[in-house]
Amino acid sequence: MSGEIPDLSRDELEALQLERLRATLHAAYHKVPHHRDAFDRAGIHPDNLETLADLARFPFTAKDDLRANYPFGMFAVPRSEVSRIHASSGTTGKATVVGYTSTDIANWAELMARSIRAAGGHPGDLVHVAYGYGLFTGGLGAHYGAERLGCTVVPISGGMTARQVQLINDFGPRVIMVTPSYFLALLDEMDAQGIDPRTTGLEIGIFGAEPWTDEMRQSIQERSGIRAVDIYGLSEVMGPGVSQEANSTQDGLHVWEDHFVVEVIDPVTHEVLPDGEEGELVFTSLTKEAMPVIRYRTRDLSRLLPGTAYPAFRRMQKVTGRTDDMMIVRGSNIFPTQIEELILTVEGLAPHYLCVLTRPGNMDRLTVQVEAADAPHPDLARTLEARIKARVGVSAVVEVVAPHALERSLGKAKRISDQR
Repeated sequence: MSGEIPDLSRDELEALQLERLRATLHAAYHKVPHHRDAFDRAGIHPDNLETLADLARFPFTAKDDLRANYPFGMFAVPRSEVSRIHASSGTTGKATVVGYTSTDIANWAELMARSIRAAGGHPGDLVHVAYGYGLFTGGLGAHYGAERLGCTVVPISGGMTARQVQLINDFGPRVIMVTPSYFLALLDEMDAQGIDPRTTGLEIGIFGAEPWTDEMRQSIQERSGIRAVDIYGLSEVMGPGVSQEANSTQDGLHVWEDHFVVEVIDPVTHEVLPDGEEGELVFTSLTKEAMPVIRYRTRDLSRLLPGTAYPAFRRMQKVTGRTDDMMIVRGSNIFPTQIEELILTVEGLAPHYLCVLTRPGNMDRLTVQVEAADAPHPDLARTLEARIKARVGVSAVVEVVAPHALERSLGKAKRISDQR
């Protein structure tokens, strides 16, 4: 059955991982010059892998490696066997290009079907897909997975917010797949149109593509009446569907470890950390044909926990931030999600904000621009400034602006503006 979650013991799962990992390492070494050179420089060969722990001896892959081999240098099959290409936006340099064979596409669709099922979706559900379509993996990944599960898909993509709300109200989808920040924009539009989101038929929101907090989950659920769950993925590893939060538990995302090996490392020392300790997520693909990925450094921060809804599959905590969007303000490391958590504790503030970093003299200054839920009031700024100082340990200037004053995100949220 499509979307079925394998009933494996932990020992059976790890035996399957080891078998698939050996095949992946050999494919990478013999078919991708970059991996062969990296393995040789590290003095390691796929035959040296005897246990899953031996993976720590193999070199990492980073985004810069993908850019250095742009466009197709990381492919393990001839370009003629690649069925689809996706790519990052390339806003910080060359785009990172990934390829998929027809088997890769089928596996991806199956993992997305599994994820939608874990989120509470069923065959026959109407699924509103508001992730962007195109080179971004979100829209097509959600689309193929929902169809694979047997759902009816509304492929609206991002934008046209007023029309999206109209279609949600008219069609009555049970499931929406969208970034949390854009869902907030949809809720704002529903308010503007006088539509109660609880009357639309929406029951489940599958939110991904950007970090979001449990405080935001609570705010979304109280406002809309839906069950909000997290989905995780990245194009370099596969796309969305690498891990999924279960509707029944809402306690972190189960990693589909029959297709991926996940590690958590210290981002400075590169040491593999034990389960329960927070660090940087690292993924190795186990079933990718077109572009096997070996120890890819995601820059996402999380920790691994025992499985709950699906005991054989470990959970990853919701991503708390990234090593490369971390703000360093007068020596303190701060992530936008920390600011978001505090904003959501202040009654009268809306979860739309922008962190602006400047250096007017010799010192960094953090300014938090945040929308008021109704009319701005000076007490709101003073309250948030005090809570940031008490919780994060730095002084920030808070500017409370009118509702809808900040630009809405149609895709991944932009939470930081560095103007130093």
